Amino acid sequence: MGRSAKGEPVARALDGPLIPLHSPDDARRPTAVALGSFDGLHQGHRRVIAAVVGPLHDAVGHDGAVPTVVSFWPHPREVLHGETRLRLDLPEEKLHLLEPLGIRQLVLVPFDRDLAALSPEAFVEQVLLGQLQARRVAVGDNFRFGAGRSGDARTLQRLGERHGIAVTVLPMLWDGPERVSSSRIRRALADGAVEEARRLLERPYRFSGLVVRGRGLGRQLGWPTANLQVDGRKFLPREGVYAARVWIDAAAEGGGPLPAVMNLGPQPTVDPAAPSAVEVHLLDGRPELVGRRLTVEPQAWLRAQQRFADLDALVNQIGRDAEQARQCLGPVAGAEASAGGVGMGETPADEQTDAADQQNP
Repeated sequence: MGRSAKGEPVARALDGPLIPLHSPDDARRPTAVALGSFDGLHQGHRRVIAAVVGPLHDAVGHDGAVPTVVSFWPHPREVLHGETRLRLDLPEEKLHLLEPLGIRQLVLVPFDRDLAALSPEAFVEQVLLGQLQARRVAVGDNFRFGAGRSGDARTLQRLGERHGIAVTVLPMLWDGPERVSSSRIRRALADGAVEEARRLLERPYRFSGLVVRGRGLGRQLGWPTANLQVDGRKFLPREGVYAARVWIDAAAEGGGPLPAVMNLGPQPTVDPAAPSAVEVHLLDGRPELVGRRLTVEPQAWLRAQQRFADLDALVNQIGRDAEQARQCLGPVAGAEASAGGVGMGETPADEQTDAADQQNP
């Protein structure tokens, strides 16, 4: 067992072998550190992680250092500015994504005002050297750290040379006129452009939730839905209706995806006052799902939500949505049999220009 950034126990594995999630005090040492917030684990981060991982993905490097991703939790802007920072990937999801890349542990450094007040040199001495025994560190060239963001990647290189830490600075990856960043992926998702988000991530965007019992109105209308309880820290895409692929208890069963239509948002026709929700209808029928976990991969945004004159009009539109979803999805049996994925991470400064976070239901 490791411990979370709040000191709470964290399981070594969820369903199958995973890398451990540690606090700095529990980390395996010495370390080779990829340092940053790494939200989204997108394609631009392969270079950062590759800099601390051997070509054969060895458990330890030639210098005995354990390949490690180090991030701050919570996000610095949550602590310093009171901002809500919804995540593209939660820590537990990152464990699945980092392990195949050769990383052997994820370390969450508790971020508080005391840590924020450290000078760049104090951060290197107390955290990188004192707690992590870092021998190698890799960051993106927009990395900032220390009190008032006074240190940058060049500062880290100078301090690393002084303290015997090899520091590698990787340039940002550009895609057209913009760099690849979690901010850009969030904007794509906020627009419902899940295909663009997938291209930038080089993996599907997914989220999961526990199925909870609803009012049963969908079943009464002939379109039964699974009502998902999604972690409130997870960034969700634009509200609306989507064609989607769904896995049931994916990590445990490893079965192929099921075609579905998903509604994300409020229910303007049946209950305008109800809060936003995530509802999934499996197109080929559904087993009893209450209490099970669904992993959802939105494939295409179909339409915005709208208020219909009556329930008959709503039912007719749902039928059209289902048919459009089938056309979008095509045959899905056996496609992407695992709900896992690979991706990369980024530095905290990469999130400084994020659009407003999409609030979860």
